[in-house]
Amino acid sequence: MDTITSENAPAAVGPYSQAIRAGDFLFCSGQIGLDPHTKMLAGKDIRAQTVQVFKNIRAVLNAAGLDLKDTVKTTVFLKSMDDFPIVNDIYGREMGGHRPARSTVEVARLPLNALIEIECIAASNIQG
Repeated sequence: MDTITSENAPAAVGPYSQAIRAGDFLFCSGQIGLDPHTKMLAGKDIRAQTVQVFKNIRAVLNAAGLDLKDTVKTTVFLKSMDDFPIVNDIYGREMGGHRPARSTVEVARLPLNALIEIECIAASNIQG
């Protein structure tokens, strides 16, 4: 088991890692729309926070030599399911033609009162 970290994504602020590699799989902790340089949420709206979430995810994946195309599963946590259409549009653009398995759930609260958090699992040897 290897710990993966990136200075281009928010540092872990508790007893967890940005990501853990176990065999061919990378398990990425959830990312909120926190700018790693300012340590502030990227904005107060779902659009700005979702774009930053993908920047953070990409930074962690890149630190492991992977990219979004290597993602096999994502879980999206939303403060409000009313934001789903906007998130879904950005998600589709970020993923391009890649379509990993996904779950989306509405939650009562997220760290720093963020509007969105996304966690993912990626694989380094995707066939096909």
